[in-house]
Amino acid sequence: MPYETTSHTPSHRVRIAADTTPAGRPFRVALVYKNAGLRPSSHIGLGVTAVNTAKYLRAKGIYTDVWGVTTIAGLMEKIQQARTEPPGIQPITHIVISAPWLSAADLQDLAINNPSLEIAVTSHSNVGFLAADPKAFALIREYMNVETFTPNFHLAGNSPRLSAWIENTYADPCWTLPNLYYLDGTAPGARPPFSGDTVRIGCFGAQRLLKNILSAGAAALEIASSMRIDLEFWISGKRIEGPQGTTRSLKEMFAGLKWAKLIENDWESWPQFRQTARHMDLGLQPSFTETFNVVTADLVAEGVASVTGFAIDWVPSYWQAKVDDVSDIAAVGAALLRNPKAPADGLAALTAHNQTGFQNWQTYLTDTTPHL
Repeated sequence: MPYETTSHTPSHRVRIAADTTPAGRPFRVALVYKNAGLRPSSHIGLGVTAVNTAKYLRAKGIYTDVWGVTTIAGLMEKIQQARTEPPGIQPITHIVISAPWLSAADLQDLAINNPSLEIAVTSHSNVGFLAADPKAFALIREYMNVETFTPNFHLAGNSPRLSAWIENTYADPCWTLPNLYYLDGTAPGARPPFSGDTVRIGCFGAQRLLKNILSAGAAALEIASSMRIDLEFWISGKRIEGPQGTTRSLKEMFAGLKWAKLIENDWESWPQFRQTARHMDLGLQPSFTETFNVVTADLVAEGVASVTGFAIDWVPSYWQAKVDDVSDIAAVGAALLRNPKAPADGLAALTAHNQTGFQNWQTYLTDTTPHL
């Protein structure tokens, strides 16, 4: 490990004084993510996930903030601001940082200097998907050291599969803090079976190999060809991560087909994307490895079913296909287009996921603050 936890001493940072939590309102949570955009709140996946989780927790009576920061100094500034709010505002009790990106030494300083705060870092993906970030595993291993020697620092995963692997492999505790998706009651419970001349199929998200976008495009072509209809296949543009052959390969796959269009949808704000999602007939998200997948939840909220792999395990089982079998993806997709009950089943599955996930959050908040 790059530093010695046992001999680590706090840095010169100014200590932030602890507060006494008032009775009756025991928790206030701050969800922190790395804000890569210029806006106060980012529209990348982690920002959207934080907003949804905060809205759900607030609806359940847990005061929750969302902080987009770029540095440890920015996080400390947010903590200081929260500590100087007018009397009567619930003091911060828990900070949950999305994804491993802040240094372990800085987070240990933060925990030592703020003993009244419970600090957690949540790994945002399953084991395989963390390959997109070459620094992720090094940071996770360092966070284990911090957790061992710091009473108010915790490691977490947003999937029980990841948390169980860490505990089984390294014998270190790892909480499960799932993504929650706020549903405001407007999601349609049914949708007429598809009967048009042009089918709109969306495979949205950053272009990564593990997203399996090329297989999704091939399946979309097979669906349209077998149904003898035109196709619009929508993908997200301007978020290419890793090898950059996906769009070029898709263009070659679609070349010369008068009945099929490849549409690159520039990255949108989340409200704008929800409008785009609403006009899809079907989603394809055949990821090889995933934990939640917010795009699938966005489509559910707009009454659109999606074909997924087994990695996205909260969806109805009949939505899942063999992700390395393009014809199986196509067969499941065609069946979803014909099934008017599929959106309602997806909504029920997402609601059940939220309920189970909230129980995990309740357990974490309660068990990490037994003195409250």
